[in-house]
Amino acid sequence: MCSTTLSCNTLAFMIGNRKTKRKMENFYVYVYIDPRNYEEFYYGKGKGSRKEAHLKFDENSDNDSEKTKIIKEIKKEGLEPIIKVIAKGLTEKEALLVEKTLIWKLGKTLTNKSSGHFAEKFRPHNKLHLNLSGFDFENGLYYVNVGEGDHRCWEDCKQYGFLSAGQHPKWSDPLKTLEIGDVVVAYLKNHGYVGVGRVSEKAVRVNEFWVNNRPLKDLDLKQPNIFENSHNINSEFLVRVNWIKAVDKESAIWKKKHQLFTTQLIKASLDNQAHTLYYIEKEFGLKFSEILHENEGNNSTVKQIKKLSEEEKKAIGI
Repeated sequence: MCSTTLSCNTLAFMIGNRKTKRKMENFYVYVYIDPRNYEEFYYGKGKGSRKEAHLKFDENSDNDSEKTKIIKEIKKEGLEPIIKVIAKGLTEKEALLVEKTLIWKLGKTLTNKSSGHFAEKFRPHNKLHLNLSGFDFENGLYYVNVGEGDHRCWEDCKQYGFLSAGQHPKWSDPLKTLEIGDVVVAYLKNHGYVGVGRVSEKAVRVNEFWVNNRPLKDLDLKQPNIFENSHNINSEFLVRVNWIKAVDKESAIWKKKHQLFTTQLIKASLDNQAHTLYYIEKEFGLKFSEILHENEGNNSTVKQIKKLSEEEKKAIGI
């Protein structure tokens, strides 16, 4: 019997925590192996009897996945796929990460359709010959849509040093991924590129953004609707930017029919856009190799710009 009510409650809490922990750590990662050549052809994660679930399928179906086709071929030989658990006692997140690591390593020989969770944290297989931002050097070079409209305008962004996105998490979430030191190229729809700057603070809610010790709401804004929904999940989020070059929208740089990069996405990598970056360098009179940190000056983006042929440069019209 417990000596005090407190000790009984504490004991119950500890037992409950242990049970919850055991429950959370009951995931595993498994592999399917072809017994004809002992090659892995599928990785998965699960708990309980999940690893056997792939053996249940319609024998007469013609709409089989590649995995199911291999299992059928194995069974026709009078064999069964070898199923082995290769990691156990994991949380679901740990299992997902182990699964993704194995899929990344053996992706080309597997039947997994999905690239798996955490895919954005892994280097694309076809980029091993390049130095990529976020993988081989700390900061990235990104295109960011200004998104001028009912809740934001470029003039405010330019004057007060920020870029903004919001009115739904699907718009603000990409902006939140920008890190301090990232270089951004601002694009204004129907005008062109209007600025190049470096992120100096990660994104915050609009009502938490200050300029020279004054909250943004106390400043003279061209678009005061930026504060709409500021106290809920649809709030605008602002990332602070030190503008290296910023122009009025009337002076935006753009050349039609020159295959310059643009997208409707809020944020996009410019790693493979040497043609566009060269144009921006020439028009704005700057060098991305100088803007990026000195120890990152040999990144693939800078190298790609340097490798542009004279014909490509002439095609840009500079």
